[in-house]
Amino acid sequence: MSEREIFVLPGLRSPFTKIDKELAPLDAVQLSVPVVQQTVIGPSGPGPGRDGDVDLVVWGSVIPTLAVSNWAREVWLDAGLEPHVPAHTIIQACGTSLAGTTHAAGQISAGCVDLALVGGVESMSNMQIGLSRELSRTIRRAAGARGPSDALAKIKGLKMRDIRLSIPGITERSTGRTMGQHTEEMAKDWSIPRDEQDQLAFDSHQRSVAGAAAGFFRPLLVSTGTYATDGDTIPRAGTSLEKLAELRPVFDRENGTLSAGNSSPLTDGAAACWVASAQGAARIGGGAPRARLVDWEEAAINPKTEGLLIAPALAIPRLLQRNDLGYGDIALWEIHEAFAAQVLVTIKALESNDWLKDRAGVERDLGSFPRDRMNPNGGSIALGHPFGATGARILSQTVRELADMPTGSKALVSICAAGGQGNVALLEAV
Repeated sequence: MSEREIFVLPGLRSPFTKIDKELAPLDAVQLSVPVVQQTVIGPSGPGPGRDGDVDLVVWGSVIPTLAVSNWAREVWLDAGLEPHVPAHTIIQACGTSLAGTTHAAGQISAGCVDLALVGGVESMSNMQIGLSRELSRTIRRAAGARGPSDALAKIKGLKMRDIRLSIPGITERSTGRTMGQHTEEMAKDWSIPRDEQDQLAFDSHQRSVAGAAAGFFRPLLVSTGTYATDGDTIPRAGTSLEKLAELRPVFDRENGTLSAGNSSPLTDGAAACWVASAQGAARIGGGAPRARLVDWEEAAINPKTEGLLIAPALAIPRLLQRNDLGYGDIALWEIHEAFAAQVLVTIKALESNDWLKDRAGVERDLGSFPRDRMNPNGGSIALGHPFGATGARILSQTVRELADMPTGSKALVSICAAGGQGNVALLEAV
């Protein structure tokens, strides 16, 4: 895409745990700080050794809080690192830290910076509950009153219906429906059966458990003893297709196919990765694995009339066509598993030449999708999905996987996101 080569190098991440479990005592900044500190200066994992070597920080979190606006800056300062490094916050739902990566890549391509730390976090356990807009406004005005009688006058207009809490929900503002409800519609529209969803979920758990047993994740995790748990706690070695089939649908209890077992869980966690020019990558050291960021693509759909999470099926073929590639040319596919049904709909769309032509504007026959090359160490269903951290988790995982493949092997990272958006990136082993 650019004349200046751009590389992605793995950073570190926290373990991922379910909401209200091991990481619940830590807010999003507290979750992020050890990840940033250890990625940058140790004691384990790749790092330039001096925080002054970092040119830019890009960090994000999706769930809002009154205490923090510029997440990247506050995390960096709390980590006690070089205060003169600028920091940008980016928010793009589930694609946050992949969008942050391409944002940093643009800065590098333009020659503005050479080394950027990118990542994100989500502390689902610590969502702040707000007041209704009317109640908040009344309290703010009353707090500035000149005395008791003035305060009483300012609250007289408050109505009982205004005295309510505002609890953040995982619903689409434009439609009022949750991602799960939208995905149920996608599963029905594309005829995705329950057993195929459970099979994908089962495979995700099996592969993540096997990857952990083989030590694949250890170099990607912060040093032991940093958090209440040293490893991911969501993957289930003892799950089975029979156990998954017993779980009731959660978004459409009468006719649905999406269950807690074939959907990604609400998750706490933080993750980082590096984005660098050749000069920036050299600061980290020659031993750190790296992959070239070849190209990227973003797409969006109309969430009111189309499948909410199908946007990657537009971005992937456009990216491949631009680079004169087919599905078979990609050795590794890392596809975010928000829901098993969403992954299966995406694959079905990618294999429909009519759909690709009509919706994506791609007329090439890209071939059959190689399912055996997808998520070899598990995906978000098994590992978890802290919204802001997922992109960095997948990118670091992808680079480590590419490091064991021949030079020139290509990987495609795909993330669907709320709001009907999709982010994809093409990487290459070097």
